[in-house]
Amino acid sequence: MSSDEQEMDIRWIFSVLPHRYPFLLVDRVLEIEPGRSIRAFKNVTANEEFFNGHFPGHPVMPGVMIIEGLAQAAGILTLHDRPHREETLMYFTGIDKARFRRPVVPGDRLVYEVEILRIRERYCKLSGRALVDGNVAAEATMASALVDR
Repeated sequence: MSSDEQEMDIRWIFSVLPHRYPFLLVDRVLEIEPGRSIRAFKNVTANEEFFNGHFPGHPVMPGVMIIEGLAQAAGILTLHDRPHREETLMYFTGIDKARFRRPVVPGDRLVYEVEILRIRERYCKLSGRALVDGNVAAEATMASALVDR
C-alpha cells in the first residue's frame, strides 16, 4: 500500500465488505497491490463465537472459517477499486485444493495472503494462504462470481 493511500483499518473494511460481527474475519489490511494481491490479518481471540462448540476445552478455529477469512480478504482485493462496489457481492462458486496444515488457536494472528489468478467482469479466481507465525495453516484456490446486490 503506498503512503498516499488511506489506512485500511476496520472502518475502511466496513466500507468494502458487507460482513459484520460475528462473521467478519478480517481485522486489518497490511498491504494491497490493486488487481494483484493482498495481505491482511485477523487476530484470533478466545471469545470468538465458534470456540463455544469447536471444541470446548480445546479451542480450534474451524477450517471453513479460515477459508472464509481468505475469501473475505479476496473480496477486499477484488472490490477495492471497483466502481460502485457497494452494489456488488461476491459469491463462492468453487473451492479447490484446500489443505489444512496446522491448527489455529486463540492468541494466533492469522495472516491472509491472496493473489488474483484470473479476473473478468463477473468472475474471479484467486489463490490464498493463511499463515500463523510465517507457517502455512491453510491454503486454497477459490473461484467467485460477482453479482449485483
